[in-house]
Amino acid sequence: METLNPQEERIMHIFWRLEKALVRNVLNEIPDPKPPYTTLASHIKQLENKGFLSHKSYGNTHEYYPLISREDYQHKSLNRLVKNYFDGSAKNMLSYLMKENQLSEEEIQEIQNLIKNLPKP
Repeated sequence: METLNPQEERIMHIFWRLEKALVRNVLNEIPDPKPPYTTLASHIKQLENKGFLSHKSYGNTHEYYPLISREDYQHKSLNRLVKNYFDGSAKNMLSYLMKENQLSEEEIQEIQNLIKNLPKP
């Protein structure tokens, strides 16, 4: 699966929320300053070319919908992040988050509880 640039990810989040949409529907969801309609249509076409979206045609109008779920993209993105930046180790990632104060005491406690309650193999 290809990676998405930040603009493409923002567009995909809109599609995941709406489930299906016309270009103008997506444009309405983007905060100001809005991109030109044609620029947005080009980004959507790129997402379709990358295999993230498909469309149904109604005359000259295209209704786009996601081919990849948010959860699937999230899973693959996180795995890629762990592999490329933390030597494939979730422990290294967690250690980094703790060192950078990215986890609150409450979140650390929740993680500890999750670990304690893991089913035994």
